Amino acid sequence: IVVLYMNVASQQVSFLKKRLRRDRIARSVISVFGYIVLLTMVMIIWHLFSQAMNIAASPGVKPRQETPVLAGGEFLYVGDTANGQAAVIAGPGCSVSLARLNNGILSSRQTLRRPCSHTLDVVTSYGLPYVVDISATGQVRLLPVPTVSQPLRQSNFIDTPLANEMSFALPQEIWAQQTGWQMAVGEQWIIMQVNTPDETLVQWINRNSPTQIVRQQYSADQPMVLLPDTRQIMLINNNVLTFIDSSNQRLHQLTVAQNVRWAESIVKNRSVFVALANNTLVRLSLYNQAGILRYQPAYSIQLESNEVPVALYAHASVNGIAAITSQQQLLLINRISGEVVERRQLPVIPTGVSWFDSRVYVYGPDAYIRHEVRNMAGLSTTNSLLMPHLYEGYPAPDQIWQTSSASDYQEIKMSLVPLLIGSLKASSLALLIAIPLALGAAVYTAYFARPRVRDSIKPTIEMLEAVPSVLIGFIAAIWLAPLAERFLFSIAVFMVTLPVILLFIALVQHRVAQNVSSELQNFAEAVLPVLGIVVYGYICVAWAPDWLLAALDADDFTFFAHTTEVPVGKTTILVAIALGLAISPSIYSLAEDAISGVPHSLRQASYALGATRLQTLRRVVLKVAFPGIVAAMMLGFGRAFGETMIVLMVTGNTPIADWDLFAGLRALTANLAIELPEAEVHSIHYQVLFLTACVLFSFTFIVNTLAELLRQRSRRVKSHG
Repeated sequence: IVVLYMNVASQQVSFLKKRLRRDRIARSVISVFGYIVLLTMVMIIWHLFSQAMNIAASPGVKPRQETPVLAGGEFLYVGDTANGQAAVIAGPGCSVSLARLNNGILSSRQTLRRPCSHTLDVVTSYGLPYVVDISATGQVRLLPVPTVSQPLRQSNFIDTPLANEMSFALPQEIWAQQTGWQMAVGEQWIIMQVNTPDETLVQWINRNSPTQIVRQQYSADQPMVLLPDTRQIMLINNNVLTFIDSSNQRLHQLTVAQNVRWAESIVKNRSVFVALANNTLVRLSLYNQAGILRYQPAYSIQLESNEVPVALYAHASVNGIAAITSQQQLLLINRISGEVVERRQLPVIPTGVSWFDSRVYVYGPDAYIRHEVRNMAGLSTTNSLLMPHLYEGYPAPDQIWQTSSASDYQEIKMSLVPLLIGSLKASSLALLIAIPLALGAAVYTAYFARPRVRDSIKPTIEMLEAVPSVLIGFIAAIWLAPLAERFLFSIAVFMVTLPVILLFIALVQHRVAQNVSSELQNFAEAVLPVLGIVVYGYICVAWAPDWLLAALDADDFTFFAHTTEVPVGKTTILVAIALGLAISPSIYSLAEDAISGVPHSLRQASYALGATRLQTLRRVVLKVAFPGIVAAMMLGFGRAFGETMIVLMVTGNTPIADWDLFAGLRALTANLAIELPEAEVHSIHYQVLFLTACVLFSFTFIVNTLAELLRQRSRRVKSHG
């Protein structure tokens, strides 16, 4: 017996050791995978915020390379030499040379030689440089400088097919006495200004038809800015700016605060910058008023004392402007808000500037310096992302999200306000629809329904939570949206009045249940509410719109949406209906648990004091369950705010900064789904999208955390009770 007992004990000890060993291994494996999950979440959150944090940092400008000019020459223009483009150099002698970097050394590849009586200079149009060759008799030739895709040749480039894009003549007697000139090349028109001691000649040339020439005469030494892309010129008379078109018709006049010291337009002539005597740089923005293109002040930039801009260059794809000033300063300016995000002292006296990608070239007569701009995302400031601004083409400040443009040198509008309003508008209205449905059902099943009815209804409603949101969005887009063109007003009436109808159905159902047998009571409780809702829905669809719209003197629902120009099937109300139905099961499940979890002793105590069931519900049950109900609503709101597929499929995805319920919207989630796959990696657009993702994550995290804290508090109260 002793030996048998010892064997059994030994086997038990061995079994316990194996079990403890297996438990330790399982615990270790589970812990490892748990830490892996936590580490993955931390890495995802870190990557999310690290991409967005670049916007908070200012862009840095670091000099990379200083390149001297060729012997006897002078820089007229510097292209993206680090990427193979050419620099245009005047000289030596009366020639113009095209030079490129070769192993870090600037070498001449082509030379244009002309008699010294010719005048040679460089103008740019849409980022492309042109050499302007003017003979002594006033014959003007426009010669495009070859780009990287058009390789330079060792021979004289005047003989290449790219040379001499067009030519035209100036009056010989005017050119013979010229004291200065300037040219502006637009997409369709070229404007040439020639100053003489007696007058100022302005000549318009159509690029598509060079024989179409218009000439205008003005007083001698008339300051002006040439605006070929808007077919205007801006005459400057102290602080009065007069805009005149090619037919010499005065379009409009603008008065600024101080006398104008300097003025220049950027590409496309949609913006004109004027420096005033009070050391401010004012941006004038273009807009269309009754068919006339007018300019109006957009913002002003405060410069240093006696500081005047020398040249401006707008980035082709980023809302940034590089400016050089008379005090040897390089300024990087946010094009939308006018904020100076970076200021850098220059070692050379600058005469020109160009900006390609992250490379800024500042050049003077003797050398150019290539600067590298680090953290380009810092050009997007909080002001430009959140505040209303006067965009080009808009008559008043607005908040717009429009990141795609038809061409380069176009303003990119990245205001986050329309996206925030869209998400808040859709989720808030969805909550208004979901709360009456979910709470009404939760109160019924948790408080009034018999156990058998509750056990059948609750799992059915909770199963609806498992329906994919893409399926709900598909049904809403395919079936509900076309139906809304006819019945959206009926649906709105139905949703608004449904709580009152449910209360009426409950009263009727209670009386019916009292007059039927016990076998039919469960059937009456389950069938009558559904039947009543269906009948009432039919009444709303068939009869409600007719007399309500007649009372409002409207023929159809477009009476309410005529100002938005948004299809009725793409309005916020339709999104809210689909989104409200999607979040109702989750709110119902949590609210029902909170109500049914109220201790039964509290109800019995209320009944013992003489309270009715409704009084007990209102004054005891709902008050005790209130934290859990609020938590359910907050979790539903968080889910609605983070929903993607429904708002993506049902809305027209129009980013409108408007709280109008009959207007369209674009939510943060839908915007990420639409634009993130097409955004260039590490671009400003890409990092702003990550910023919106951080806003979305932070909002839902805070809401869900508060909801969970409320749920835990509710459970503690119930356990103590």
